[in-house]
Amino acid sequence: MTQTQTTTASQAALRYAELSKDLSLEQSDINEQQNSGIAVQAKFITPLDPVIETADGNRLPAVPLEEAYKINALKEKAEGASSGSETEIESDETHLLRKRDKESASQDRNLDISLPPLRTHPLFPPLPLYGPPTLLRNAQCLFFQITSFYLSTGFLLVIVLGAVFTSIPGIISKTWLWFTFRDPDKKRPFYKEEQRRAAVRAEEDAKWLRKARKLKKQKQADSRSTEPSPDPQTEYEPLEGGPDKLLCDSRYYARRVGLEMETFKVQAEDGFIIDLWHIYDPTEYTPKPSDRRKERGPDVFKNPLPRRNTSSKTRYPVLLIHGLLQSAGAYCCNDDDSLAFYLHKSGYDVWLGNNRCGFNPQHTLLKPSDPRMWAWNIRQMGVMDLPAFISRVLSETSCSKLGLVAHSQGTTETFVALAKQQRPDLGEKISVFCALAPAVYAGPLIGKMYFKFMRVISPAMFRIFFGIHAFIPLMMTMHRILPGRMYGLMGYLVFSFLFNWSDERWDRGLRDRAFQFAPVYVSSESMRWWLGRECFAKHKCVLSTREQHSQEDREDLNEELEEKRAKSEERDESQSRSRSRDKGRTAWYDERAPPMALWVAGSDDLVDGKRLLRRFRRGREPHVNLVHSKVIDEYEHLDVLWAMDSIEKVGKEVKEVIWKTMDKRDKERCRAVQGVSEGTDTG
Repeated sequence: MTQTQTTTASQAALRYAELSKDLSLEQSDINEQQNSGIAVQAKFITPLDPVIETADGNRLPAVPLEEAYKINALKEKAEGASSGSETEIESDETHLLRKRDKESASQDRNLDISLPPLRTHPLFPPLPLYGPPTLLRNAQCLFFQITSFYLSTGFLLVIVLGAVFTSIPGIISKTWLWFTFRDPDKKRPFYKEEQRRAAVRAEEDAKWLRKARKLKKQKQADSRSTEPSPDPQTEYEPLEGGPDKLLCDSRYYARRVGLEMETFKVQAEDGFIIDLWHIYDPTEYTPKPSDRRKERGPDVFKNPLPRRNTSSKTRYPVLLIHGLLQSAGAYCCNDDDSLAFYLHKSGYDVWLGNNRCGFNPQHTLLKPSDPRMWAWNIRQMGVMDLPAFISRVLSETSCSKLGLVAHSQGTTETFVALAKQQRPDLGEKISVFCALAPAVYAGPLIGKMYFKFMRVISPAMFRIFFGIHAFIPLMMTMHRILPGRMYGLMGYLVFSFLFNWSDERWDRGLRDRAFQFAPVYVSSESMRWWLGRECFAKHKCVLSTREQHSQEDREDLNEELEEKRAKSEERDESQSRSRSRDKGRTAWYDERAPPMALWVAGSDDLVDGKRLLRRFRRGREPHVNLVHSKVIDEYEHLDVLWAMDSIEKVGKEVKEVIWKTMDKRDKERCRAVQGVSEGTDTG
């Protein structure tokens, strides 16, 4: 054999040591002495998602497949060297190819047809590999920080100016109406209801202030409180009140409707620490001490808590996942019409998952200044974060399944995670997946000029413009320093300009609250996945390439024509169907997929939910049980959460669908949900 085909075990040990150093947290001798952050081996969360395990039991984020296979191959040889074996063994390149072929053989080939060697699905190209801090790497990071600060600030300024200029005609029109003694808001869909709610809020605020002054006087007089009893028509007594302080604090808004909230720390399998919020009724639940709400290590679905022995029935757990650039506070900003509070008061145990980094980036080993902390995209959120959330909720509630509700990007990470090439076993932990404004196919908005700019520039140029850390962190700086109402107005104008939605159906008196919870820190790599030239913006789908779904469109069109021809010729339609190919061959999901329900916003320009619904209805996902689907023609992307009638059109149906799809044993063990009729059809 040639030298490139074989290597001795002792040489492999040296190469293993070098590669381990390149993949470790740091390269200093001090860390080696402390056995801290030293790369030991790669652990495959899925066959295409490796992370690095360190000697101290921690994890470092994903690495390219080549590096993962190589360190494991060299580790095997190094262990052979330590056992005294000096025999010639296959080279790590040969081992790498054999390992890859074995993994590829176990994969479904539908998503692997066009894969180049050692690459993930073409929609998920490899992330950049950043090694431990060195002088050169630190210099590169500084370069990207400087260029991205100026260039991304300029980009943001253009967006802000565009938002301001496009709003001028509307401002002029409203001003003219006021000068001519006409109310510009009178044409809003819920004008009278909006006024009624504003009056009720003002009355409740005044009542709370009077009550607070009375209690203060009583306290000063050292007399016993004689505060009035709660309104008999109100089950939950508010714990906070008065005029809205516009805080970035979901617990504050939970207290305003008589509920409480506690925060759990959850560790993902690649070492990220993410926030999980739990809503509870303080009259029936005692919050966990802080030491029981800490992270428990990277392993998921292991060592569940023992089932609680209680005479009373428990609440069925429901996990809510938010959308892009938002936090879970998006579910908590509309008082009792907030989906999170509504589901809790209906009888569910509601948990809110926040994506990695969020308002406070945390990792077991990495600091926010380390570019490795930002080397992730939608794939890691689905494959790592979602299982970590589900595992912790099931462990805390001692349940075997939960209901999952997601909006926008939250649906994307779920659809990605459940795919048969990713973590399909996750579907066995979910009783139903409720997708609100599902983000699987791109809408027409992807063709806007500012989005095209991100798609035109190369990946290298994208990193020069937007850096290799957080995406436009100046947005978070403005979030901290601007007054709540000013920031709420600017946030609405900018996001309305970017994503082409309006507040026509929202309660405008609460609009500023929503933008206290957005934006949050996201990685530039994540935004590059959404908008860069290689991934979603190019293929316009999260799980099919552009060529694949174009072919599916042609096949669907041919089938529709064949069906019409069969009807016109009075032939049996089943004959034309029997001649059509098996659509299931390109299915994304297998029999482990949970039941699914879709609520599609019909006027949504950001994503095309109707196309996803058509995919299900045309039989392309034979293993998916679509238990409920609804297109709300007048709704825009965020109306499924914030429209004044969203509880009526979405929330009540979500409540119903979750109950209908629960396992019979869970229905017997869990508390009954208010307002659910057993005979309702969810199909």
